[in-house]
Amino acid sequence: MDSITQAALGAAVGGAILGRRLGRKAVLIGALLGTLPDLDVVLDYGDAVANVTEHRGFTHSLFVLTGLGTLFALLATRFFPATAARPIHFHHWWWFFVLCLTTHPLLDSFTTYGTQLFWPLDVPPVAWPIVFIIDPFYTLPLLIALLIGITTKKVRNACAIGLALSSVYLLLAAGAKWSVEQRLAPVLAEQGLQQAPILIQPTPFNIVLWRATIIDDDRYYESLVGLFDRQRSLTLEPLRRNVALEEYALAGPRGQRLAWFTGPFLRYETRLIDGQETLIATDIRLGFPGFHPFSFTLATRDGDTWRPVETSEQLETSRDLRLETLSRLASRAAGDVTALCASDFIEPQWRAEPFLYHC
Repeated sequence: MDSITQAALGAAVGGAILGRRLGRKAVLIGALLGTLPDLDVVLDYGDAVANVTEHRGFTHSLFVLTGLGTLFALLATRFFPATAARPIHFHHWWWFFVLCLTTHPLLDSFTTYGTQLFWPLDVPPVAWPIVFIIDPFYTLPLLIALLIGITTKKVRNACAIGLALSSVYLLLAAGAKWSVEQRLAPVLAEQGLQQAPILIQPTPFNIVLWRATIIDDDRYYESLVGLFDRQRSLTLEPLRRNVALEEYALAGPRGQRLAWFTGPFLRYETRLIDGQETLIATDIRLGFPGFHPFSFTLATRDGDTWRPVETSEQLETSRDLRLETLSRLASRAAGDVTALCASDFIEPQWRAEPFLYHC
């Protein structure tokens, strides 16, 4: 999630736990703790794939953050001993530090990117996307509660209410995702795709319109499903992955690391870069069809042989989600199925069946 949301979450957690004893200080310290795990963005591993896949790594580990929180609690108990007026014992500090730190990666795990909650265990990142990386409907209750708590000095009660409201929003998001899964199930079964890898995630800034991506070998399908769709039928729009290039893309350690991070949700292509034919993999989970921001160089061609690159590079995307696109997304979320197709911004060469491309 964005830094403002993480700071607000940490502040609300801190205020709810120690607001009665520390007052506004609990909010301030909680906000700082809530943003601490994202300091890994300043680390440069010297490689584009490493920079992306190491983010939300050790600084987001529940093991590391619990240990760090325990250390902070021991130090706070040592240097700020309990008093009769406002007793703060070790267990108070422990819950304060540990929850302010660990709620950050737990919230991140509800987005698409992937969070390595169990680092250093060699398990794939956790991603159960029910919210977009920026969602004002989740963040605003926290910010309003913090403002009320600070101005009225009823920090603990206000923060607790803010956390309750934001948590209800997450429950609504989980329910919305379940509804979309139920609507997709018969369509996938009809197409023989019930066992295919599938990713269902909310579109930007809402939990009303959802994007489904289904992998089927050399093809993948995109579909938009709105909770308010007046037309209840679903369309699976077929696109190409160029899976024939996958063997060469994943031959080196950079490609293997990327595949570990993204799963099968990669698309492959070749481009001429500085006069050399280069193999590129694009993470189709992130962004929106036609607006995928994460593309990486993985191999270069030497005669008839593809050689893995020693250092990967992230390619600049030439397109951004613009106001017109966001406006059409809003209309599509409101139930107008003619406002936007998942494939509207996809280049023609990626379309598997152009004549079936009407959603």
